[in-house]
Formats: sequence, structure tokens, C-alpha cells
Amino acid sequence: MMHLIKDWRLHVFVLAIVIITEAIGTVQIPIGPGVIMLLPMLFAIIFGLLVYFSPLVTEKQSKHAEPIITLSVTLLIAKIGVTIGPGLADLIAAGPALLLQEIGNFGTIFIALPIAVLLLNMKREAIGMTHSVGREPNLGLIYDKYGFESPEGKGVTTVYIFGTVFGAMFYGLMAGFLASFTPIHPLSLAMAAGVGSGSMMAAAVGSLVALYPELEPQIVAFAGASNLLTYSTGLFVSIFIALPMTEKLYVLFRKWKGGEEKKNEKSA
Repeated sequence: MMHLIKDWRLHVFVLAIVIITEAIGTVQIPIGPGVIMLLPMLFAIIFGLLVYFSPLVTEKQSKHAEPIITLSVTLLIAKIGVTIGPGLADLIAAGPALLLQEIGNFGTIFIALPIAVLLLNMKREAIGMTHSVGREPNLGLIYDKYGFESPEGKGVTTVYIFGTVFGAMFYGLMAGFLASFTPIHPLSLAMAAGVGSGSMMAAAVGSLVALYPELEPQIVAFAGASNLLTYSTGLFVSIFIALPMTEKLYVLFRKWKGGEEKKNEKSA
């Protein structure tokens, strides 16, 4: 921890990236009923990659940057919690629908895992990639259980980066199209937006608010509460249900693919 605190070059780079990306702000590109939102987080990743592949950053500094992801989640949850307060009565009225929304996240297992293993012939990277939507708490879970350099760790890292770059765009467009062309209530879509990603949730909320400005307080409250519940309950669901289920299904699909998993493919 002291090495992380004393690494002033790392903090200077991070501060410079934050200042630049916040100055750029959010760029909105309307497409039909949806909207593509290019958030500062996306620009931060692009600038971070450019700096990482330059001589300015060493491998030691990149290792020091890893724990910051976990620390940043705390601030994000606190911010979302403040948003929920004014709409607490509406959230209570939603009843079990809000609590059961976590079941929807199992789609990553039952849809993505068979495609990854049976069609794309992926190995244990598929476990990290498909056990969840791969946001910050899931990064910590996979890194702690399998290790950062493990196949599972590389899989969840890939999904995290891909989701940050393209997830907000997909959610912004999908929320707009579903709200415009289906009978699904906008508050239901707002609850569905809370998958545990601040950027994805913000993109979906932006599209929904653009279509239903009169429901903006309720949309923000439902999406924020759903996102917070995913953060608070999603990690436990991943630990006790989703990850063990993904492990078992992975072994089953590997057998269907043509033989049992080799020992050297398993993580330590």
C-alpha cells in the first residue's frame, strides 16, 4: 500500500487523464429512438491504453493501478445511493420485481457459455467471460479465486474492457429501441438497466429519459436502485450460484465437445 501511495508518477498520470476526460464530458449521438453516449470513462480507457503502451508507464506502475478499481467502486455505490433516496416510496411499491431482477443476469451463463465453449471452442477463459456481465465486483471475485494471470482472469478482464467500450453504446441503443417499439413499461426497462455498470446504466437512462422526460425521477431512481442491488447482491449470487453453476456447465459442455478437460487446462 505504501508503494502505491508513493508512486507519484502514477497519480500524476491518472489526474491528468481525469482532467482531460472530464473536460471532454459526455458526447451524445442520437440514432433513431436510441442514443449512443460516449462517457468520460470511455475516453479515460482510450487515453489510459495510449499511456500504457508508451514508455511513460512501467509495468510496476500498471500493477500499482490494479487495486484502484476496487476502491473506486465504493465511491460509485455511494453516489448511486444518494440518488435512490427521493424515490424510495416507488421502489418499495415495486416489491419483489426489483429484488428478482438479479435472475436476469443468468442469461450470460445459459446463452453466452454454450456459444463460447461449443461454437467458439474456448477453454477456461469462458468461465471468467460468461459467469456475469464482468463488472468491478466480478473482477475482484475472479482475481481472488483464480488469479489475475489465470485464463479465467484474462477472460473477465477482456469482458470488462469490451463492456466499457461497447456496453454503453449497446445499452443506449437497446433501451431506446425497446421503449419505442415494444409495450414494455419504461420503469421495467429502467430496472433492467441496473446490471452493475454505471456507464451502461447511464446510457440506458439517457435514452429512456429522452423518450419519457416526465418520468425522469422514477427512471433514475429505479435504475439506480437496481444497479445498487446488483452491486450488493450480485457478488453473493456470483459466489454461491453463478460461478459454481458456470464451472459445472463448462465441464459438461467440454465433455459434449469431445472429451473431458485436460488437467493442464485447469487452474491451480
